[in-house]
Amino acid sequence: MTDIQKVDLFVIGGGINGAGIARDAAGRGLSVVLCEKDDLAEGTSSRSGKLVHGGLRYLEYYEFRLVREALIEREVLMRNAPHIIWPMRFVLPHSPQDRPAWLVRLGLFLYDHLGGRKKLPGTRTLNLHRDPEGAAVKDSYKRGFEYSDCWVDDARLVILNAIDASERGATVLTRSPCVSARREGQVWRVTTQNSVTGETKEFEAKLLVNAAGPWVTDVVNRVAGSNSPRNVRLVKGSHIIVPKFWKGENAYLVQNHDKRVIFINPYERDKALIGTTDIAYEGKAEEVTADDSEVQYLIDAVNRYFKEQLTRNDVLTTFSGVRPLFDDGKGNPSAVTRDYVFDIEEKGGAPMLNIFGGKITTFRELAERGLQKVSKFFPEIGGDWTENAPLPGGDMENADYEEFRNRMKHDYPWMPRDLRRHYGRLYGTRIDRIVDGASSLDGLGRHFGGTLYEAEVAYLVKHEWAQTADDILWRRTKHRLHLTEDEQAAFTKWFELQREAA
Repeated sequence: MTDIQKVDLFVIGGGINGAGIARDAAGRGLSVVLCEKDDLAEGTSSRSGKLVHGGLRYLEYYEFRLVREALIEREVLMRNAPHIIWPMRFVLPHSPQDRPAWLVRLGLFLYDHLGGRKKLPGTRTLNLHRDPEGAAVKDSYKRGFEYSDCWVDDARLVILNAIDASERGATVLTRSPCVSARREGQVWRVTTQNSVTGETKEFEAKLLVNAAGPWVTDVVNRVAGSNSPRNVRLVKGSHIIVPKFWKGENAYLVQNHDKRVIFINPYERDKALIGTTDIAYEGKAEEVTADDSEVQYLIDAVNRYFKEQLTRNDVLTTFSGVRPLFDDGKGNPSAVTRDYVFDIEEKGGAPMLNIFGGKITTFRELAERGLQKVSKFFPEIGGDWTENAPLPGGDMENADYEEFRNRMKHDYPWMPRDLRRHYGRLYGTRIDRIVDGASSLDGLGRHFGGTLYEAEVAYLVKHEWAQTADDILWRRTKHRLHLTEDEQAAFTKWFELQREAA
């Protein structure tokens, strides 16, 4: 007979909201289990535009509260995870055919002041014929604006929340879908089954948290056998990755003919990440891909503004994700709110918290508010704590990554600069757990190409739930973009052999 583990919270969904809630709850002293049917961040949370931002375009839909809250969170997250979140300047070439300049400038003024900006520089006006940021832009665009937002490694943000949750006592189960959840009086009886080993686990939980993202209604209806008046709209967002075609560290934001905006961001040093599309989606979230028309749409948006014209041959790879937006009845997918809604269902016994919508920037606030809403079920629950709590690897003095980078240079003089940057940006102050006393590259074990060494692989398997080559090459890291096809194949073969031997 399977042992039944009794817990306070059982969280379904290993994306950013599920991981954030598990972390927050564990830090409040609750016993927590999180289950994810695939790998952590395998769905929407690794397929975003990689930005922590207020959402400049949401101002056009009068989402002032949402923008303000996101801008405040931008400062919080930048302080708590300076290794994976950092400032980025965005250049917005102005097109007189689209939004008028006064409207853009007004929006940027509000953006600068709504959220109590403290660390980031404000907006400035650019002469694109004179300022270096305009060198790559077509001469027909004379005027532009530059404003601040932040970059984030989205998949690592999920992983760091899961690590912190685990280190605070939570149990994290990957590749373990919740096959059933049934009320038995005042508790939930939950069953998971590992899709790799077939192992079944049973839990008894006081509260069920449904943070399944695009699968939230499936969990409500099929898994829990319940119902909710809320719903989500699935909106597909696709991105393309191409070689970087401008000088400088700045990103670009361009307005397209249909009034959508497209981000063109520097990515992985020598590449550019371009997106996103906004298309209503009705298929299976697991099967989402970027179609040819989306790829061409993004290429056309870039070619409208830049001297260097992209072709399909420039596209190195694509990715597509399904955003589970709260269905507020708006017809235009771009107008659908990025806000989130909680639905607490407690009729018939044990309570269930369903989460609809949300965006990566506000995940910490979402988790905090969610725990506040369910605190009535846990008289001994602790208070809010995450606002000033660094994520793993982010505990740098004054949240100063540059100072930390200089210290790495002193501590690891034998390490090449690109490898120091890779370790520093992904693992922050936990770099010593990978290096593990090594004093030369030989001490890091087998070299697979680029900056991938055996020591990092061992760390990811032991501490970050990595079970497949793709977990390592694409979600935990972006090594896939820097290894040749032969190197990727050789690593995959080696890794699978290692897993079989273990």
